[in-house]
Amino acid sequence: MALLMLENGMKFYGKSIGSDGIVVGEIIFNTSMMGYQEVITDPSYFNQIVTFTYPHIGNVGITQEDNESSRIQVKAIIIYQDSLIISNLRNKLSLSQFLNKHNIIGISGIDTRKLVRLIRAEGKQFGCISSNNDITINTVKTKIKKLLKNQNLDLVNQVTTKKQYIWNNKIKHIKNKKFLQKFFYHIVAYDFGIKRSILKQLDNLNCRVTVVPACTNAKHVFSLHPDGILLSNGPGNPEKYKYIINNIQKLLNGNIPILGICLGHQLLALSEGAKIFKMKFGHHGTNHPVKDLKKNKIIITSQNHDFAVDPKTLSNNMTITHISMFDGTLQGIHLLI
Repeated sequence: MALLMLENGMKFYGKSIGSDGIVVGEIIFNTSMMGYQEVITDPSYFNQIVTFTYPHIGNVGITQEDNESSRIQVKAIIIYQDSLIISNLRNKLSLSQFLNKHNIIGISGIDTRKLVRLIRAEGKQFGCISSNNDITINTVKTKIKKLLKNQNLDLVNQVTTKKQYIWNNKIKHIKNKKFLQKFFYHIVAYDFGIKRSILKQLDNLNCRVTVVPACTNAKHVFSLHPDGILLSNGPGNPEKYKYIINNIQKLLNGNIPILGICLGHQLLALSEGAKIFKMKFGHHGTNHPVKDLKKNKIIITSQNHDFAVDPKTLSNNMTITHISMFDGTLQGIHLLI
């Protein structure tokens, strides 16, 4: 047995599907219908408890090739049903085995629809998951209070690479440097919690990618002579990363194309004086429709963010390029220097 208790005292009883123990954190919900492995290994979800709205989780098992990082990043997961049947020839582990391997707590068999409706109505929720089902509300409130008091707000520093490295599958055996410089774009990617799938996509576009830590100064990036700079996705409140914003402001003076994704997009806007705001329950899923205003087309996107850029605060050299079809929030900007 396992218990989920929210800060308001509401209880959900279920079954433990991962490691035994107790965990406290912010609960969000994800609307993806596939890709649960990618979600729980995505550093953007670091330190969060993720509720999956799709009822069948675990039905394709776990395979190493689909990880978005080297480990599970979430604090815990909440699901309706842990599938007993795994339909994937590549499968190596069950979901429960994967959670146990990384010492992650999970709970299944609860009314996830009720929980999600509560979050949608009331906004952000903190809660506690325990394999000991006699935990009290006072214990939960004490743990939440302790968490909020002692939490490290610089989550990027906890997920970024500690040293610079080269990411490339196609060109790692190529020794001819002149060939590399002529036929492959060189991209410097800031790792704020970068997903492996982003690096794979750059690789497929014939880019040679140098991944650098989040604290890397602009001067060093310029010395690498990149054709473009990527500001990656990542966790946390963008306003807390002043040292990154300062670096981006210097990078903007380098006349090098810059692309910001998720957190990187928000940091890019902040570096130009824009403001952000905390969303009621955020955007978390792989099925979010976004309108490309220039092409007048709808694209389906993968998202995970709790903050959004305030369009009223954009500078004159920033234009809105994409908006959410769910709530009209800003989804893309074009910055002209």
